Amino acid sequence: MNKKTGLRNAGTFLFFGGPSLFAFAAVVIVPFIVGLYLTFTDWDVRTTDHSFTGFSNYAETFRDKAFLTQLWFTIKYVFFTVLLSNAAAFFIALALSRGIRGEKWLRTGFFTPNLIGGIVLGYLWQTLFSQVLPFMGEKYGWSWFETSWLTDTDTAFWALVIATAWQLAGYLMIIYIAGFSSVPADVLEAARIDGAGGRAILRKITLPLSIPAIVICVFLSVSRSFLTYDINLALTKGGPFNSTELASYHIVQKAFLSNEYGIGQAEAVVLFAVVAIIALTQSFMLKRLEVES
Repeated sequence: MNKKTGLRNAGTFLFFGGPSLFAFAAVVIVPFIVGLYLTFTDWDVRTTDHSFTGFSNYAETFRDKAFLTQLWFTIKYVFFTVLLSNAAAFFIALALSRGIRGEKWLRTGFFTPNLIGGIVLGYLWQTLFSQVLPFMGEKYGWSWFETSWLTDTDTAFWALVIATAWQLAGYLMIIYIAGFSSVPADVLEAARIDGAGGRAILRKITLPLSIPAIVICVFLSVSRSFLTYDINLALTKGGPFNSTELASYHIVQKAFLSNEYGIGQAEAVVLFAVVAIIALTQSFMLKRLEVES
């Protein structure tokens, strides 16, 4: 390749890829670098004055018992949200991949919650848990729903999990359907001819060949669940008694309400590191299953 050809290729790349690279750098790379720098300062949101403080913000982060408590709560919340959303999405996708009548309409209906903003969705579920279900519980004697789930520390946790999983399931369903559609039809037909039942086909063929879709779905659900803020704000506002305050919610409160932006940004970096480690670990472990299958 001569110099002229290289310059032409570089120009073509910049013409088509330059705008995307610029947007990515402006929205992701530059804010990340600036935010990382601010973790080493005592930046004041009101005056924008700041001075270099070294690693004191990180030391304060690990001394913040409230943040560590909410981080552990977030990990528990993510575990159950990922489990519930992926299980629901998997079986819905399985049911809607068999050519049943009205399949496309049902797919659209299940996907719709993903299009609803987190604030709106949170208020919808707040109305359901605070008014609709208690009314139904009192009318029909359903003891589980006679009082609002949002007033109890244990049930408020599950309300948050259910609301988030309900939003995620439709999005993950589309990915699972794409994974199921990539399973060769002749392999499934051969298994049926050999006398394999539905459960055997699911366990021995569909699941192993759908590992790439499972990897993507688990990765996306883990990363999105860790960054949940809007549903947390609209549904519970961290209550009752701060028992459902997720790490991202705590970080926003610390940075903007307490005006401790440096500490809040340091906590955000710690959260980012936790998300990256967990997401990459689960992706690596599931990728091994894909290779073995």
